[in-house]
Formats: sequence, structure tokens, C-alpha cells
Amino acid sequence: MTRAYVALGSNLGDREALLASARAGLASTPGVALVAASQLYETEPVGSPQGRYLNAVVALDTSLTAPALLARLHELERAAGRRRSAERNAARTLDLDLLLFEAACIETPELTLPHPRLHERAFVLLPLSEIAADVVHPRLGLRIGVLAQRVRAASSVWPWPAAQAWPPLAGP
Repeated sequence: MTRAYVALGSNLGDREALLASARAGLASTPGVALVAASQLYETEPVGSPQGRYLNAVVALDTSLTAPALLARLHELERAAGRRRSAERNAARTLDLDLLLFEAACIETPELTLPHPRLHERAFVLLPLSEIAADVVHPRLGLRIGVLAQRVRAASSVWPWPAAQAWPPLAGP
């Protein structure tokens, strides 16, 4: 089994329900075991003006390959009504990003690991650091907790207080 980390985000529709549905979809995927989840965070969007996002990160153990897991993430996005467009930071019902796949470093047209902007994004690093603070970024050689501290001061990321439907999982 390989430990992977997936970021979940939504800023259209019932954001909390969409994230809960994505989490349930991942948990029901053959070859995937959900092992930890961060709390929910509300965040300012990156790019064009749009509504705030809800974000979280989950840790999972999987027997799937990284490309197969990415394909499953895209299936879940489509099921939630996501339509990909040329606009990079467009509003979306569901955004699922494969952040880390153990210490794999992959660069193909379809997949780059670790996620190429992981180290710049407070809305990913803060929830990721909750469940994986000691994990080392495979390219930068720095712990996720250290990277999160670097972006925390300049962030527009807040814990989401209304997350009753988002029970935490045990840590990894």
C-alpha cells in the first residue's frame, strides 16, 4: 500500500456536502483506505473574483497506481458536476488534487508529483500539516509543517466552524 494525500476543494453549490460526498467516494473506492482527514478550512479564492472555497486534505493508503488514483479523482469531480475549462482557477463544484504519492517524483503531461504548487498554497499546506506535518516534501527536502509555517502569516485561510458533517478520522 502507498500513502497518498489528496486536497479537496469546492466553491460552488453546497460546498460541505460536496466535500463529504468526495470523501465518501474515495472511501468506497476499491484499493483505497481513508486513514486521516484534516478539518475543513474556508479560504479566499486564487485568481478571478469568485466565492470562497472550503478546503480539506485526506490521507489514504492505496494499492492503485498514481495515474489510476488521479483518474478516480477526475471521475469523482465529474460526478459532482465539475466541468474543466481552459481557465486555470475557475470556480468549481469540486476540485480534487493529488498532492503526494509517498515520495514519488513524477512528471508526465497528465500528472506532476508532488503537486507543483503545493509548497506555495496555504489552503493546502495548513490542512495537510494537520495530518502530515512530519512528511518531507520529496523535491524540497522540507517537512510539510515547516512549509505550512512559511505561508501561514500571509494566508487567508480560516478553520470552518460549521463542519458538523465532517467528522475527523484518526491520524495516520
